[in-house]
Amino acid sequence: MGKGTLYLCATPIGNLEDITLRVIRILKETDYIVAEDTRHTLKLLNHLEISKPLISYHKHSDREREERILALLEEGNHIALVSDAGMPGISDPGERLVQLAHERGIHVTILPGATAGLSALVLSGLPSSRFVFEGFLPRDKKSRQKVLSQLKDEERTIILYEAPHHLTSTLKQMNKSLGNRRIAVVRELTKIYEEVLHFSLEDSIEYFISNPPRGEFVLVIEGSEKERDNNRFQDISIRDHILAYMDAGMSKKEAIKKVAIERDLPKNQVYEHSIHIPLKKKY
Repeated sequence: MGKGTLYLCATPIGNLEDITLRVIRILKETDYIVAEDTRHTLKLLNHLEISKPLISYHKHSDREREERILALLEEGNHIALVSDAGMPGISDPGERLVQLAHERGIHVTILPGATAGLSALVLSGLPSSRFVFEGFLPRDKKSRQKVLSQLKDEERTIILYEAPHHLTSTLKQMNKSLGNRRIAVVRELTKIYEEVLHFSLEDSIEYFISNPPRGEFVLVIEGSEKERDNNRFQDISIRDHILAYMDAGMSKKEAIKKVAIERDLPKNQVYEHSIHIPLKKKY
């Protein structure tokens, strides 16, 4: 008997109708279902009228549990891996099991479906062509600040997950570290009380102080304004940038200073590009 297959099955992030026909079929056909929280998954299986042996696998699972699952696969059993909601492996302990399966030469395949981060991004209306997903920020204060410092100049749209009891404090930390910028706070995706709230970070803090947060949240934050401003000048050289301001009536010194500020560059670096420009442009 050959090795079995590990199926990565997307489950609904809220509305139970958001499950694919293929996932339903595989859940019926596999020998075992590995779940982050078996009690949560059992509710879904009961709704689908599916009965299968469940194996718990979460962030506190030990190596012995991993070995048991891998051994079942190596014996030829087919296993479906599910998260509590969405894609297994995304902010989910299933990531390690997938890595181990690949290392053992076990066939792994994906059954795509709902993902909270991407769903919130598309729904938010913020730029979605380029983005970075950070999942949950670290709970440790030092580690959290390190991540936020790294995100300060991130030009892409940022996607974060957050629990309701940490939401207000997280918004305060982001405002302090990233500066006031646009944010879409998306809650209860695909559920009855789905909501998309658009704020500045400062306004979002005031809102949730007055309106205690409830439900599961995805935060979609616009990229760094500084980086976006820098991109405005990617098609113009520093020398031409200086000349443009001199054409508008600025002195050479004033133009160098303004270009340095707008490009966030040291003034002496900008000056080097102006050495052969006369104090007053000649025509």
